[in-house]
Amino acid sequence: MSKVSSPKGKSAVSKSDDWRVATISLIRTLIKQADPEVVEERKWVKAANPEGVPTWYHDGIICTGETYKTHVKVTFAKGASLKDPSRMFNSSLEGNLRRGIDFHEGEKIDEKAFKALIREAVALNETSVRGK
Repeated sequence: MSKVSSPKGKSAVSKSDDWRVATISLIRTLIKQADPEVVEERKWVKAANPEGVPTWYHDGIICTGETYKTHVKVTFAKGASLKDPSRMFNSSLEGNLRRGIDFHEGEKIDEKAFKALIREAVALNETSVRGK
């Protein structure tokens, strides 16, 4: 698993250099592999989270990545509109728009399925932009 630095330095979690840092790093790498044109920004910076939330864009928000004590959450902005044949979505399933994936320590990420979701989210954003 390759390390990819965050755009604005290390997050508060990275100070402990635990599994969550490695997971966010892998997620960042997979997103970039799925869409080389993706842009990552930090949003929602506040005192409790000075590094903000990594947010990936391509013609609109694709997803966000957040670290919690017990898991790493990737939330797809338009997840409810995405096909999920591998059934990766396991969080925020009741909403009409977003869907999330909670990754826990020791879980292996289905890289092929995750990248397929990223590509589908990008395609949905591109379709939305062209439709305007």
